[in-house]
Amino acid sequence: MKYSGIGGQAVMEGVMMKNKDTYAVAVRKSDGEIIVEKKEYKNIFGDSAFVRLPLVRGVVNFIDSLVLGMSSLNFSATFFEEEGEEKELTADEEAKAKKKESAMMGGTVVLSIVLAVAIFMMLPYWLSTFFARLGWSDTAIAIAEGVLRVAIFLIYVVGISLMKDIRRVYMYHGAEHKCINCIEHGMDLTVENVKKSSRLHKRCGTSFLFFVVIISVILFLFIRVKSPLLRVGVRILLIPVIAGISYELIRLAGRSEGKIIGLLSKPGMMLQKLTTREPDDDMIEVGIASVEAVFDWKTYVQKLREGEGLEDGCC
Repeated sequence: MKYSGIGGQAVMEGVMMKNKDTYAVAVRKSDGEIIVEKKEYKNIFGDSAFVRLPLVRGVVNFIDSLVLGMSSLNFSATFFEEEGEEKELTADEEAKAKKKESAMMGGTVVLSIVLAVAIFMMLPYWLSTFFARLGWSDTAIAIAEGVLRVAIFLIYVVGISLMKDIRRVYMYHGAEHKCINCIEHGMDLTVENVKKSSRLHKRCGTSFLFFVVIISVILFLFIRVKSPLLRVGVRILLIPVIAGISYELIRLAGRSEGKIIGLLSKPGMMLQKLTTREPDDDMIEVGIASVEAVFDWKTYVQKLREGEGLEDGCC
């Protein structure tokens, strides 16, 4: 297996794939037609050397992923709006609509981050304070907080996996992974080859979130302060550090076949059995269309077979 440099996510009835500064969203409309939108995406923080530093790049990549993910989801959703909602817009109305959409997307990203911090960072801490009233030691309370954080995360993952509307998204998530695995294992990107490929991948966002949870447990276990207010502040201030470390681990996992990295990746890949489903042929075709819009897989696979060195995202 060789790192290709491409990644993506599932959207409504489709798949988004990104390679370097180019991304494509492929969506299958209700009439069966596959629509592909290809665009350039530049880092929202610019391309300075600072944003490429280890740890810093993890935070930047996380925010970029949220922004691009929301944009891709919004694009896919436009094909499934109720009839009668759409109307011809003037140039001014269209410009205002785009500004409104950008503002809403920014607000959604901020709200998503706030909710994630509240649910996965602050809620476990608040629940753990009840153990202090029982006279538990600081170490026991810190361990309890870690256990609660992992439990809440697992309940969340299992809960949303049971939602009927999410299942098709997870099938497209599986199609995304299987397409990437197919070419990274040197196979031609065909429906039959993709079907034979694994729907689990070490660079998945599910694995990233698992690393975030585990690393936060470890850091909060060893970094302690007495003041309750400072405890809250420390947890918030450490979020960029946690995201940065998690990104570096995911990045390393995507480039390494070592046994230690493989072992560290196992729990996250097990969780992917909940956040991915086996796609049907139509979904795989959408995934292939998205890959082909941004990645020359034929050149990549040929070089892989010839044993040539490949640059990250070379194709």
